[in-house]
Amino acid sequence: MAFIFYDTETTGVDTAFDQILQFAAIKTDNDLNELDRLDIRCRLMPHIVPSPGALRVTGVTPAMLTDPNLPSHYEAICLIRAKLIEWSPVVFIGYNSISFDEELLRQALFQTLHPTYLTNTSGNARADLMRIVQATAIYSPNVLSIPINDKGRQTLRLDQLAPANGFAHDKAHEAAADVEATIHLARIIRQRAPEVWESMMGTCRKADALRLATSEEPYALTEFHYGREHTLPVVHCGSNPDYDAQVGAFDLRNDPAAYLQSSVEDLIDVLNTSPKVIRTIRANAQPIIFPLASLPDDGKTNFRDDDVIAERAAAICADVDFCQRVGQAMSLRFADREPAEHLEQRIYDGFPDRADQALMDQFHQTDWHGRRKIAEQLSDRRVREYARRLIYMEAPGVLSDGARAEMDAWIKDRVLTENAAVPWKTVPKALEEVNKLLAKSVNRDVANMTDIKSFIEGLEHRYK
Repeated sequence: MAFIFYDTETTGVDTAFDQILQFAAIKTDNDLNELDRLDIRCRLMPHIVPSPGALRVTGVTPAMLTDPNLPSHYEAICLIRAKLIEWSPVVFIGYNSISFDEELLRQALFQTLHPTYLTNTSGNARADLMRIVQATAIYSPNVLSIPINDKGRQTLRLDQLAPANGFAHDKAHEAAADVEATIHLARIIRQRAPEVWESMMGTCRKADALRLATSEEPYALTEFHYGREHTLPVVHCGSNPDYDAQVGAFDLRNDPAAYLQSSVEDLIDVLNTSPKVIRTIRANAQPIIFPLASLPDDGKTNFRDDDVIAERAAAICADVDFCQRVGQAMSLRFADREPAEHLEQRIYDGFPDRADQALMDQFHQTDWHGRRKIAEQLSDRRVREYARRLIYMEAPGVLSDGARAEMDAWIKDRVLTENAAVPWKTVPKALEEVNKLLAKSVNRDVANMTDIKSFIEGLEHRYK
């Protein structure tokens, strides 16, 4: 099994509306020895306003955002995708990657008219070292030194965890350095907690995770909410018939007798009520699932005795109708949800059809005049709009005067809008943010923040 360890540096923390600025990846063999690496930066897209706070953390300067020697976002994503496909099949692994970096990569692929699910198709699988670290802290608690933050709580932030475990992380928040830090921690876990490593590798593929999550035997499920660990005894209690990766798990600290006769409507309320009696597991997101017997003794303090757990699990698994109703409730839970308002939020609103997929592939094989013609043939509104954006950003000369003027107006409204309710970063929001940071800045940070403020003001003047 080979791995691709990767990390991104971005314009901000919104996975739908920010963009990748730097992508670094290292391919390793099964023993985590480096085989190859990639490190690429790109320019800022014209409709993206970067977060001053994000630039401060990553050290990205305004000059880097507009460096003409760097590839455009589209060019960079094409290069990244080609290299990742060349290295595949592998297990993709980052640090907090399933929730963040991978979402940004998927957005980047979709917005550049490429197939979205590169990391978990064509023999690839995905893992997240943060989840492996979380599992290690529970099941092999002496393997890693977990630092304490300024609030007196344990922290798993990579920039603190890696140094606490022997990695000289002088370039934290620089993508290539963060990849190296991630590999360093992975080697420690693989060498000192091989059982945990192998168990977590056993849930990096959806099919394998489903086998564990749908077992009739109770198991320990670990979730984290606001940084706090919750490890529960659960058993499978239903699966979403419309989304096979979504599995229901009943918290066996509760007596199922109170729920077995519940209607589908009542079970929807149960799914929406906190604390959760029925948890929702994403089998395609490397859930932390272990046998109950694996838990250290101090991990069972909130559980009832084994006989009660086994009795409750048996009652649930024997009630086929209950499990079917739970699956129906999971399917109907968000049935009345309104479609997302903005294009970037519609990435999961279904796949483009086969005809559009063929056109998307052709899009990358021709010149920009040909791409303009292909864009007009696309039936999926999302893909057609992204094609139009790409053509405008990469080759505006192939557009008519009217089409260019329309796109100019779109960018101006996008960047300068005074509507604070929009979910993306705007110039007014960025100026407010940078002014707050400037008020707290000292020494060199003042010059950095002043430079960033000048850049944001330049965007304002450019589009007015």
